[in-house]
Amino acid sequence: MAPPLLLLQNIMLTLGGKPLLESAELSVTAGARVCLVGRNGSGKSTLLKIAAGLIEQDGGTRFMQPDASIRYLPQEPDFTGFATSLAYVEAGLGPLDDPYRARALLNDLGLTGEEDPNTLSGGEGRRVALARVLAPEPDVLLLDEPTNHLDLPTIEWLEGELKSLRSALVIISHDRRFLQNLSRQTVWLDRGRTRTLNQGFAGFEAWRDQVLEEEEQQQHKMDRKIAAEEDWLRYGVTARRKRNQKRLANLNTMRSERRARQSRSSEVQLIATEGKVSGKLVIEAEAISKSYGAREIVKNLSLRVLRGDRLGLVGGNGTGKTTLVKLLTGALPPDEGTVKLGASLQMATLDQGRASLDPQISLKDALTGGGSDFVEINGERKHVIGYMKDFLFGPEQARTPIGQLSGGERGRLMLAKALSQPSNLLVLDEPTNDLDLETLDLLQEMLNDYQGTILLVSHDRDFLDRVTTSVLMSEGRGRWIEYAGGYSDMLAQRGFGVEQRQNAAKPNGKGAAKADAAPLSSEKSGEKPTKRRLSFKEKHALETLPARIDELRALKDKLQKILDDQDLYHREPTKFTQASEAFAKADAALNAAEEEWLELEILREEIGG
Repeated sequence: MAPPLLLLQNIMLTLGGKPLLESAELSVTAGARVCLVGRNGSGKSTLLKIAAGLIEQDGGTRFMQPDASIRYLPQEPDFTGFATSLAYVEAGLGPLDDPYRARALLNDLGLTGEEDPNTLSGGEGRRVALARVLAPEPDVLLLDEPTNHLDLPTIEWLEGELKSLRSALVIISHDRRFLQNLSRQTVWLDRGRTRTLNQGFAGFEAWRDQVLEEEEQQQHKMDRKIAAEEDWLRYGVTARRKRNQKRLANLNTMRSERRARQSRSSEVQLIATEGKVSGKLVIEAEAISKSYGAREIVKNLSLRVLRGDRLGLVGGNGTGKTTLVKLLTGALPPDEGTVKLGASLQMATLDQGRASLDPQISLKDALTGGGSDFVEINGERKHVIGYMKDFLFGPEQARTPIGQLSGGERGRLMLAKALSQPSNLLVLDEPTNDLDLETLDLLQEMLNDYQGTILLVSHDRDFLDRVTTSVLMSEGRGRWIEYAGGYSDMLAQRGFGVEQRQNAAKPNGKGAAKADAAPLSSEKSGEKPTKRRLSFKEKHALETLPARIDELRALKDKLQKILDDQDLYHREPTKFTQASEAFAKADAALNAAEEEWLELEILREEIGG
């Protein structure tokens, strides 16, 4: 086995009087692909900083091969003292590194190198920081949440770039798909200790559940032993004093271990406060358009959102996803067309910028609105301290100013605020930012149980697959197309990923011509591309399906009128059963016909385009 380039052994660290790392280990060999996972607050970022040599541990050893190079990507890069983005990237180069690679990476990431680092957006700052650590091609690359603030085209570009590097990787990320595509080894940091799985993240969750199940069985045995020892302590016959003192000490140790396990295994409790049922039609947009000068955000979009739909909006940064959400929810008027909102809508919003959070007010006042100690959840009053505990906030944080909370804590606070509002329409703009994997699981389960309608803007491909029933994809130049299913279904229907067209969304606009110029790989090699054509069967289906759909809709209406007779079941049970079965068959046939027509229409538009 090759010797490690980087080795951490028995790392111990105490912060604020509490042990954060108790016996953490990390071994990184040449070319390794390691993902470091664990809950928010478990110490992942701290362990990565120790690996980078930025923090001194209280105990344990850190070893780095003397001739090995290492680079570390922080969650919040410091641009102080740099006049341009290029100067910041070049400062990360070593004496033997290629100076041209810095500018080439910035160009690939849609930047010129002349940007003022102090005026960069979150996404631009992340791209500049990535260029700085990628340019030297180090032996070990430590990445802390590299996909934060990146759009899907850049995430897919980053995946390709990291796969091509010879560098060993250690990655912290909440993006499941990103970890699955890159990792070959998983290190789980839990309760200050690390466990290692010699598989990528795809095998982690099943393994973690098995480990926790075994722990639960051991905990059950310990509980029974504690009960037996407590019984002995109360009723047992006094024997030798020293022996009794030893048993009492063992009992106290077992109690301490149980308390520690219980205190560390708490979970976020996500429950949405649901309002009254909305009308069947939630949003209807007819031929809406919106432009800012010559830049088209939305062009001639017609869309219907029905009760219970989960619509995901996908596209690169700058394509207008947030603007489109505002158009669909009535917060912004379109330049052309109309937007009709359904009856009895109660909307709750989670914005990606956390703009509604005043950094000066306390956590308690942010949840209650000030002047109260209670929040109302599903019609019941709940003390704010109890509600805080549901989102893993301690009672001592009640008066903590929001500005002092971490990114993950601010994310949980925004969820707590949004979910406490009665709603039948949830508008979630990047809800997964800064949330750990366990919280994402619970959020997904809550959204799947939610009875209302959801508009979701996200760059998290796995989360989109788990939550959405359809995806509205930006095709560039104000054109949006709706695809049935989740993100993976959208890729299957389009036949290619986001990056081939969404590079047009780069901030400096250089990507537009490049993206439009290279839609097919055969064009790059100089070969004449083979154009896809509709088959005779597909053409015939496109022509005949609309009439078939109309027939099925008419049949459903006819059967529905029969079933609307409230006395039919008692009067003619056989007819009622036959009508019910016919209605179910017609409904299934209609759904299949509409889906087939939609897929063929999308294919026709892509070929025609």
